[in-house]
Amino acid sequence: MNIALWVVQGLLAAVYLAAGGMKLVHPREKMVASGRFDWAKDVSDGGVKAIGAVEVLGAIGLVLPWLTGIAPVLTPIAAVGLVVVQVLAARVHLKLGEKQSLPVNVALLLLAAFVAAGRFLGW
Repeated sequence: MNIALWVVQGLLAAVYLAAGGMKLVHPREKMVASGRFDWAKDVSDGGVKAIGAVEVLGAIGLVLPWLTGIAPVLTPIAAVGLVVVQVLAARVHLKLGEKQSLPVNVALLLLAAFVAAGRFLGW
């Protein structure tokens, strides 16, 4: 089970590092203009950067504490935080009628919940 948890942690960390890093690096206007981030129309520049920072910190929190053994409880806490991120993201996508995004939100939510449960319960 430990191997499965590490695989999921690595996958989630890569996804959130890429998504969060993109939000931190690219201007909101460029994201909106691409047509893939309509939700960003209703969020300030600082809000988009804050979401990106939460995702990057979550990605780091999924791996680093457990890997180093320094405050390993932060790994399942980071996973719970990413569950919350996906609940809020799904809510925004539903509000905007972007139902095509929901399967990704649900998949990321379930994977993060698996990590949280597995690390909290010691699987």
